[in-house]
Amino acid sequence: MKMQTNYLCALTLFISASFGMLHAQDNNVNTEFGVKGGFNMSNLYSNDANDDNVLYGFNAGVYATLPISDFIAIQPEILFTTKGAELDYNNAFATGNAKFRLNYIEVPLLVRVNITKNFNVHAGGYASYLVSSKVTGDGDINFDQEINTDDLNKFDAGLSAGVGVDFNPVSIGLRYNYGLTTVGKERTLAGTTYTFPDAKNSNLTLYLSYKLN
Repeated sequence: MKMQTNYLCALTLFISASFGMLHAQDNNVNTEFGVKGGFNMSNLYSNDANDDNVLYGFNAGVYATLPISDFIAIQPEILFTTKGAELDYNNAFATGNAKFRLNYIEVPLLVRVNITKNFNVHAGGYASYLVSSKVTGDGDINFDQEINTDDLNKFDAGLSAGVGVDFNPVSIGLRYNYGLTTVGKERTLAGTTYTFPDAKNSNLTLYLSYKLN
């Protein structure tokens, strides 16, 4: 999908270039504990087809920053986050849109590097557990239906990378999550094995955090 490819490339190039700017004397990492939340732009991607319809949502939770050197820290987080995709349809039978929502408890584990005192880059991975899901529709056909999570892959995992700007005690940042596991389960029907939905999560987050200590 173009969205996740462009963001991954931009973040990778930016992080690589930024390492040449490190000055340890003015970018020390301190131990932090805080709360955070943000705005999600989510989508699903697959090897065979791309869906360019973004679903808007949110995330909220807590974080800690644990220094391992003057300018490098480990940053674990625990978040509630929404993912999924939106599909617009217009055919001879009906017109409208359908929203496929996935709600996860997510645990990112990141390496944070302070480029300057007020600017950081971070990268790592995440693991998520699906707690609920539903599909809703608006238009000629209206519906609101819960999906049994047993019918989907309850675990999601992937890669994360982002940037942050610190205005003690408040920080803002941008992060991209690239899913590596399919949303759907593998099934066998009439001797044929398939995965439905055969797609993975893609999620861009604009977040705000507040340091409590």
